[in-house]
Amino acid sequence: MTSQPTTTFSLADRGLKLNTEDDTKSHTADLASSTSHTTILLNGNTFGPSACTHLSPLLTRQTTLSTINLADIFTSRLLSEIPPALSSLLTSLLPLQKLQTVDLSDNAFGLNTQAPLVDFLKAHVPLRVLILNNNGLGPEAGANIANALSALADRKAEARKTGKEEIPGLETVICGRNRLETGSMRAWASAFRKHKDDVKVVKMVQNGIRQPGIEHLLREGLRGCEKLEVLDLQDNTFTHVGARALADVVTGWPHLRELGVGDSLLGARGMGMLCDALNKGANTQLRTLRCQYDEIDAKGVGKLWGVVKAGKLPGLRRVEVNGNKFSEDDEGIEGLRVELEKRREEAGGGEEGEEGEEGGKGGKGEAWGKFKFVRYERSSLVKNVGDSSVSYASAFAVL
Repeated sequence: MTSQPTTTFSLADRGLKLNTEDDTKSHTADLASSTSHTTILLNGNTFGPSACTHLSPLLTRQTTLSTINLADIFTSRLLSEIPPALSSLLTSLLPLQKLQTVDLSDNAFGLNTQAPLVDFLKAHVPLRVLILNNNGLGPEAGANIANALSALADRKAEARKTGKEEIPGLETVICGRNRLETGSMRAWASAFRKHKDDVKVVKMVQNGIRQPGIEHLLREGLRGCEKLEVLDLQDNTFTHVGARALADVVTGWPHLRELGVGDSLLGARGMGMLCDALNKGANTQLRTLRCQYDEIDAKGVGKLWGVVKAGKLPGLRRVEVNGNKFSEDDEGIEGLRVELEKRREEAGGGEEGEEGEEGGKGGKGEAWGKFKFVRYERSSLVKNVGDSSVSYASAFAVL
């Protein structure tokens, strides 16, 4: 079967301020002349209600649309303008049964503006990838988004019963920098539990989630997501409470490739718990481990080296441990350095790259990272550290 060609309509990052129908017409002629676009990029411009009303029928006609980027499209708009504009756009997308990827990052969706998004998420059955970064949700609006995703799971289940067409699962949820906090974690745990047979990627960085919230999210939500491949919870607060929960559930993710728990106060004790879990050998596909700025000492790094040395993490390619409390001369550090370099050479050499980069020279695009060592000292002005978002350490590179 011949695959359909990819066609893209893009106004990306042009900084346009489109207020009226006439403003918009001069930039959307290509969109109006074709109904076969598969990707539409409107990000990095600002659209008023009238402009969105004009766009709405043009979007509805794109029956082959699979991806739309609506990030950062309401800069400088009044609070009263956003709901009607957003409603026009999202309502126009509901009939599009091939639209699976939606990016709405960098838009203000607090309590006053989130209603159209909630309605869309409840109803758009084809949704597979949702990207919501830096939307200022807060715990209440964040819980509303999570509840909408729970309702979506029910809609997907109903649609599958009809057997008319294949219904994609919700595989990717990216919701970072949104102040979700502990207060919304019950709703998020419930949402992930509802989508447990499909979820593969979860990124919820820098959300002010404290220990009880992290524990609930892991134990009551993500525990059952056996297909999970990427989990990034960096810049929240774990301590030993969250670390114990992570250690208890991580062995249930056999496909896990990337784990991000950096800048989360994991601590030496928490690192030990995680390493004990990884030592069980259930996470052989893990390639990237991020645990920088976590108050991990030489003993904790030594435990990680012990896991690697025992052959329990044969897929490990990249370890980020800078900003912790150890010396570059520690045995565990040297052991990890030598082993990763050996794996790099065995895979055909290559240069340092980020996880998931395509076309890299090392190991068929795999990520190969070098250690970056930072000496870590707590400020004498701080006695008790209770929030991972507070800067409390001075660090300088050891070259």
